[in-house]
Parts: sequence; structure tokens; C-alpha cells
Amino acid sequence: MHFFVYILFSKALNKYYVGATSDVSRRLEEHLWSHNGFTSKAKDWVLVYKERFEKKEEAYARERQIKKWKSRAMIEKLVSGQ
Repeated sequence: MHFFVYILFSKALNKYYVGATSDVSRRLEEHLWSHNGFTSKAKDWVLVYKERFEKKEEAYARERQIKKWKSRAMIEKLVSGQ
């Protein structure tokens, strides 16, 4: 099984969301339809980035690393592939 770090973007909120999961499609669906957290504030989330890992621990470590950046510019650089 593989694990992924993913980044979603909402045009309505003009915000990014960073998460980790083993099933990106299912998780995006949850964010759009049945989530009560931050992503419930909008229903236009789109997947803009994903990164694959062999181990769950690696994916969650990468998620924490990206979240610690607290920098929209760095996230946009990552998403754009620069």
C-alpha cells in the first residue's frame, strides 16, 4: 500500500489544504461531501498536488514539514513544480 501527501485548493476561499492519506480520491470525496473540519467551509476543493510514499510515517512526516512552512509562497512553488 502507498501513502500520499496531497494539497487541495479552494477558489472560493482562496486557500490551500494539506493532508495525508492512503486513498486520495476517497479523501477528496470526504472533504467535498462529509467533512466537518476546515474543508467544510467550501465545496469547490480540487486536487492540485500529490506526492507518493512507501510508508505511512514518511507521508505524515512530509505533511508536517509542509504545514510547518506556514508559507503560501512555498506551497505554490511546490504545486507549480518549481
